[in-house]
Amino acid sequence: MQAWILDESPGSYRFGEIDPPPLARDDVRVRVVASALNHMDLWVTKGLPKPPLPHVPGCDVTGVVAEVGADVTHVAVGDEVVINPGVSPVADIVALGIDSPMGDGFMIYGEHCWGGHCTYATAPGRNVLRRPAGRTWEECAAYPLAYLTAYRMLRRARLRAGETVLVVGIGSGVSTAALALARQMGARVVATSRSEAKRAEALAMGADQAFDSADRSWPVQANVVVESVGPATWEQSVRALAPGGRLVVCGGTSGPKVEINLPRLFFKQYEIIGSTLGSYEEFDDVTRLVEQGLPILIDRTYALSDYEEALERLRTGEQLGKLVLRHDAPGTA
Repeated sequence: MQAWILDESPGSYRFGEIDPPPLARDDVRVRVVASALNHMDLWVTKGLPKPPLPHVPGCDVTGVVAEVGADVTHVAVGDEVVINPGVSPVADIVALGIDSPMGDGFMIYGEHCWGGHCTYATAPGRNVLRRPAGRTWEECAAYPLAYLTAYRMLRRARLRAGETVLVVGIGSGVSTAALALARQMGARVVATSRSEAKRAEALAMGADQAFDSADRSWPVQANVVVESVGPATWEQSVRALAPGGRLVVCGGTSGPKVEINLPRLFFKQYEIIGSTLGSYEEFDDVTRLVEQGLPILIDRTYALSDYEEALERLRTGEQLGKLVLRHDAPGTA
């Protein structure tokens, strides 16, 4: 099959031919119609983390079932499906339930195993389900990782209707998903961005206010802060918390280390909550919301062959929403 391949990490991608992995009894092979980019596509090229090599990236995948393992009964050849990017062993699902991403065996599709920037993506059958009805192929590729991540973040932060959510660094897939989900949950949403155009778009998407991320402080007292930027915005994010507020973090695009003022933390009784992807139950919830019409913001769609161009847009942070790769011929439905 054709694929974008990483031979070394740190390293760079090449487009070429590679054999698909063998199909296990409980696996499903999907002919990919569309896949989407995430920062993981960049991080694995830097060895952060270093994936098993050679590696095929792509955490977000949608397509048509091409082959099923002998034990798979819930989908069949020809079904239109989407792949859940959070992969847990059955033992962790049974033992931990909605917290299966906390298990030792948890993997991210397209990081710890091959992903979907290729002709055929192979995934455990439990991670393959019918794609949301009434949504485009591009939308189905855009939602899995970002919306699952944002949904679990807001659930772990115990967001309630009427509370104020601060979404830091609007533009990424996770941040735009958090804005859409928080509004759907009945929250008041405030966004930040260094870009005036992105702040204006956040307001158009339903944010109540939008501030410059570069400001030393933001005039908001948030019950929940959604953080994925890290050290570049950490101080402002903590200061924006209302007493008893919850800061939930899923990543650090500006770096891995931050400082915490401990007296402020305990006097204000803040909570700092880590969160990664989500469980099978949460992915089912998100997929239902998408089928019901949850907004999905797509920045640009590229041909699979233009992956490097899309990567550069992701690297420079110019995007607002998801970057999607279309694998089939232009103009197909």
